[in-house]
Amino acid sequence: MIRVLLADDHAMFRSGMRAVLDTQADFECVGEAADGREAVTQAAALRPDVAVLDVRMPKLDGLAATEAIMSAPGNDTRVLVLTTYDSDEYVYRALRAGASGFLLKSLAPEELVSAMRVAARGDALIDPTVTRRLVSTFATSIEPVAAEPAELERLTSREREVLMLVADASSNAEIAVRLHVGEETVKTHVSRILAKLGLRDRVHAVVYAYRNGLVGGR
Repeated sequence: MIRVLLADDHAMFRSGMRAVLDTQADFECVGEAADGREAVTQAAALRPDVAVLDVRMPKLDGLAATEAIMSAPGNDTRVLVLTTYDSDEYVYRALRAGASGFLLKSLAPEELVSAMRVAARGDALIDPTVTRRLVSTFATSIEPVAAEPAELERLTSREREVLMLVADASSNAEIAVRLHVGEETVKTHVSRILAKLGLRDRVHAVVYAYRNGLVGGR
C-alpha cells in the first residue's frame, strides 16, 4: 500500500486527487495539508511514502516545505512537486531541495497517479522535455571541475556509459535501444550507479554529472 499526503491550498484539488486515489487499490491518502507548514508537520507525523506538494502555498511554499521534509532526520518520504508553471527555476530549486519529481498540474489524473507509483519505487519523474531543458542549462552554466571525483572509479565502463546517457536525459527505453540490451538490464545498471555514487535517483545523477564536469563542460 502506497501512503500519500496531499498538500495544496485549493481544497477542490485535494478532494479531487483523494477521490482518484480512493479508486486505486494500492493507494491510501493518509492526510491533507492546506499550507506548507502543515505539510511539513504532517509528513513528520504520518511518514507517508509519497508527499504531493503544490509549489505555491501559504505560510511556506512547496519548495521550502520539500527541503524541510527531505532534511528531517530519518525521512523516507518521497516528494512530488506540482505546479501550474513550467519554470526552470522551480525545477532546479525542487531538485536541489531533494524532490523526486516535478510535474505540471495539467497532467491527467491517471498520469499523476502513475508518477506517485514511480516516486514510491524510489525513481524520479520529470517530463523529458523539462529534463532536457534543465540539462541544457547545466551545460551552459556549470564550470567543469579540475578532476573527476574519486567515486567514479567504482563504476564499470558500462555503468559509466549508462551514466552519460542518463545525463543526456535518455529514458531507460532509449538507453536499452542505444546499448542493445533489455530495459531490465538498464534498470540494474542505473540502480548500481546510484548506489555506488550515493545518489538518490536518476535525476540527481544528471545533476551529479554536470556538476562534476563529466559532460557538457568539456
